[in-house]
Amino acid sequence: MGKRKRWAALCLAFVLLAAGCGSASRQADPGRNAGAESEIEDSGNGAIAGIESENEDPGSGPEAGIGDSESGAKAGNEDSGSGPEAGIGDSGSGSEGDSESETEEDPGSGSKPGAGSDTEDSGSGASTLEVHYIDVGQGDATLIRQGSHAMLIDAGDNDKGTAVQSYLRSQGVTELEYVIGTHPDSDHVGGMDVILYKFPWEMVFLPDLEKDTKTYQDVLRVIQDQGKKAAHPFPGDTYALGEAEFTVVAPVEKDYGDNWNNYSIGIVVTFGESRFLFTGDAEEEAEADMIAEGLDLSADVMKASHHGSDTANTLAFLEEVRPEFVVVSCGEDNSYGHPRAGALNNFREIGAKLYRTDEQGTIVAVSDGKEISWNCSPSESWKPGEPTGGQDVQPREAPDAGQSQADEAELKADAGVSYIINTNTGKFHVPSCSSVDQMNPENKESTSLSRQELVEQGYDPCGRCRP
Repeated sequence: MGKRKRWAALCLAFVLLAAGCGSASRQADPGRNAGAESEIEDSGNGAIAGIESENEDPGSGPEAGIGDSESGAKAGNEDSGSGPEAGIGDSGSGSEGDSESETEEDPGSGSKPGAGSDTEDSGSGASTLEVHYIDVGQGDATLIRQGSHAMLIDAGDNDKGTAVQSYLRSQGVTELEYVIGTHPDSDHVGGMDVILYKFPWEMVFLPDLEKDTKTYQDVLRVIQDQGKKAAHPFPGDTYALGEAEFTVVAPVEKDYGDNWNNYSIGIVVTFGESRFLFTGDAEEEAEADMIAEGLDLSADVMKASHHGSDTANTLAFLEEVRPEFVVVSCGEDNSYGHPRAGALNNFREIGAKLYRTDEQGTIVAVSDGKEISWNCSPSESWKPGEPTGGQDVQPREAPDAGQSQADEAELKADAGVSYIINTNTGKFHVPSCSSVDQMNPENKESTSLSRQELVEQGYDPCGRCRP
């Protein structure tokens, strides 16, 4: 019996010894455990990466707009760094709050994969063309996107550069293939220096026109600082924008005197069967030249020239274009009364449907190559603007016959002078003329002489304000 107990004890000891060796062996092999832990860690990272990837684009669609609120655009850019704006000039303090981050989103508008982004076209509509008539108040700015390709026509006034930048980023745009400054007026190119500095770009188109205004020189300086030159397109030139293309239709003539509006670059954008026409601020003379040039001006959508002024948008031109839709870009209650009643009557006569940024904010048209859809319904008010004769960024038109002489006298009295002379050009202006703000200070001279006295001394009246 004692032998059996001893034998059992020995067997138990042997079992315990064997178990101990096996445990030690397993503890001595860290590679296996490390491998298991590594597999868990890798799996976790992959899952997180997948979730992040699926949630990169919250996208709000092209309807996100900037409206009239400059502060809203600034709120979307939290970076208060010094930035390059100090050397930009007329871009104003509004540029100082913009964001340097390529991934920052504009609150309220969402992020959308677009031109120049690393995201593929699946979120930006590779088979569509988007045309965004951005609400910049009394001015022009239009974003055109086809798949991952984007271009910008004009960029609003000097204080709108940051707002336009914010809008482009809210749409996922990180680079521009083409930037077009239709003509030197500040309400078209005032914000362009900010855009050219903040976004990579391939080509800039400007009319072949030399102007010494500070606003225009700011644009030229940014182009020069990047070691590039502006291109001056000719009627008939065609350029590709992804699956779309655009053809230059203006300016036709090289000399329109001091009427900057008629030097506006005009283009027709074609995508499938859809056509969009842009003519900047081209007026009646330039419209007649475009017709005489014989290029195809027909379009489904026409951006009204010169913000719906009656110095443009002639019935003869509209009958040549025959647009189904007309978009007017102008500021609410602007002092020039845009859109004018004469232009609205012409739009109505050809049966066009009307869209207006002063009433509807940013307007977006999307074409699939056949049909065109919109982010809002056409305007039904057909209400013309009411000119007030006050200061505006627009080149001044001739006062309406009904505008009292007292209004003009009040403007002169406020300025304390009768006229402003540009000693460089030899022209004189009313103090409220937009050209006065654009003059080089060295060339600006105030005078109390009468109109007749100035003419007798050899000065010419301005062709815009027509003093």
